[in-house]
Amino acid sequence: MSTRSRTVGSPDATRAVDWEQRIDFARLRQERLGRAKAALEASDLGALLFFDPNNIRYVTSTHIGEWARDKNARYALLPRGADPILWDFGSAARHHQLFAPWLPPENFRAGVAPMRGAMPVETSVPDRLGERIASELRERGLQDDPLGIDMADLVTIEALQRAGVHVTDGSRVILEARKIKTPEEITLLDQSAGLVDAVYEEIYRMLRPGIYEHEIVARAHELLFEMGSEHVEAINAVSGDRCNPHPHVFSDRLLRPGDQAFFDVIHSFMGYRTCYYRTFNVGGVSPPQLDAYKQCREWLDAAIDLVRPGMTTDKIAAVWPTAEELGFPDEETCFGLQFGHGIGVGLYEPPMISRVHSLDSPVELEEGMVFALETYCAATDGRSAARIEEEVVVTATGCDVITRFPAEDLLVAGRIYVRGADLLRDSHDGQRDASPGLAAAVASAAVVEPAGVQA
Repeated sequence: MSTRSRTVGSPDATRAVDWEQRIDFARLRQERLGRAKAALEASDLGALLFFDPNNIRYVTSTHIGEWARDKNARYALLPRGADPILWDFGSAARHHQLFAPWLPPENFRAGVAPMRGAMPVETSVPDRLGERIASELRERGLQDDPLGIDMADLVTIEALQRAGVHVTDGSRVILEARKIKTPEEITLLDQSAGLVDAVYEEIYRMLRPGIYEHEIVARAHELLFEMGSEHVEAINAVSGDRCNPHPHVFSDRLLRPGDQAFFDVIHSFMGYRTCYYRTFNVGGVSPPQLDAYKQCREWLDAAIDLVRPGMTTDKIAAVWPTAEELGFPDEETCFGLQFGHGIGVGLYEPPMISRVHSLDSPVELEEGMVFALETYCAATDGRSAARIEEEVVVTATGCDVITRFPAEDLLVAGRIYVRGADLLRDSHDGQRDASPGLAAAVASAAVVEPAGVQA
């Protein structure tokens, strides 16, 4: 582990003030766009066309809420040697002209997109888009250069081809720009993780027999939005028999005594994501559950210990168990159980780490990368499992873990039950403590008891 130097005052404060430098959003905008332009210049593309809201936000520093995320309703063109042009959804363009002065007002324009085929060829909308982009490329002498696209529906791609535009993949270029995080981005990623720290404190207090998985999901959404989250993409809540195999979705299951339960909180704060698992037990713990947690933690720590500049992702993937060791026929079948992925304005960014691909196609870690490492271990009881995840920043000498809710040991939440016979025995001895036998059993299992539990 290593310690990062910080560039902002009052870390984790989320508001701007006049009396100290905090997040410098002007610097954030400038550096992100600068990285995108540099990546484009280093490529063989003439321009990049973005439909992915994450890329649009990265280069234009605008968004119009999560409504737009899955509609392909807005698009931005980044030509070589020029600022981006954004065609936005109706009046949003006028709003940006008024309140987004970091780009020229004329670069914010209204424009209708095919919206994943909802506006078909018969409407002329796709061909208007194709001709519009072709015209911008001709104006800059880029008509003979390839146009890189991050994602688009076939209606749009065919329209661009009819307009004479040579379309190719552009995601590799913009992902290269996003691979190394700026200091402002790292600060925002750290703050985003801080919101999830608070969510896990609340989940820990909520966990008890009689509560439903979906109740926990609802409260997590509520708390995140209260703290300033822009978007809650997913809250995984998986408990009891649902832990094995991992279903990757919450349900209406009722938690019961002795359940193992794990959660994942994926949200966005100021555009920056989290992917952050924690595992708890409800009211008690069994040896198989504890063993699974210990093994899960060991696999995770072995990976974290390797993180530093110059390390390659094949070395990290190699410390994780093989598919056969986990009881799966091949690596694709258990993909994602032992996993690493870059995180930023998107949930999945370079570097990606898995036994599916990293052993044959390693990537060298660089200072400024931020990624999540997650491990999973099924318990021998056939129903329980542990899942833990940490987000790390690659520093000059190692890494810094920014997910801070305690996960070194398995935490048991909910009420600690005490036998009446033990209380009666203790009262004869003039003692009021809970069962020493219970306390000794829990301590020997290396389980951390919840603070403040009353016997």
